[in-house]
Amino acid sequence: MRPHGRVRSKKEVDAAVELWELSAREACRDTLAQYTHSGDRYLLEEFAGAFCEDGVLEIRGAEPLKGRDAIMARFGGAPAAAQAQEEAAKKRDSGALRRIVRHNVTNIRFESLRPDEAVVASYFTVITEIGLDHMGRYRDRFVPVGARWLIAHRFVSTDWRSPETTFGPALSD
Repeated sequence: MRPHGRVRSKKEVDAAVELWELSAREACRDTLAQYTHSGDRYLLEEFAGAFCEDGVLEIRGAEPLKGRDAIMARFGGAPAAAQAQEEAAKKRDSGALRRIVRHNVTNIRFESLRPDEAVVASYFTVITEIGLDHMGRYRDRFVPVGARWLIAHRFVSTDWRSPETTFGPALSD
């Protein structure tokens, strides 16, 4: 019997964790936020910096991108990022329709966590100026790099996209 007369079921999880585990979980969550915030603001170096130097971004239906440079190049590289920020500033100043991109990551589940690796699954939704643009799942493998936990491999699976998506044509599955 547990306190208060509760019987522990076989499915219950032991809530006791070590300090390293709490620290690792928060570091992974911080990296998830870095990825989404910098991606939404088109800060590509910071976006790619959520990955290990040799990290892999695999988007279902496309060739995997290996390394930070390849990840930045896929999204336009530094010149495209600077141009996008400049265009956004002009639109703001002119009162034109403002570009909105907001990634929301939910249901972050640590499927396994060891001192040298975390496997994390989560859902994402993307809101743009059209409303709900697309949604799907991330499957990540994080590893510790110095004091941080970075993405060694990310698999992105888009489950649904609006016909009016602002992100271009769908990749073939």
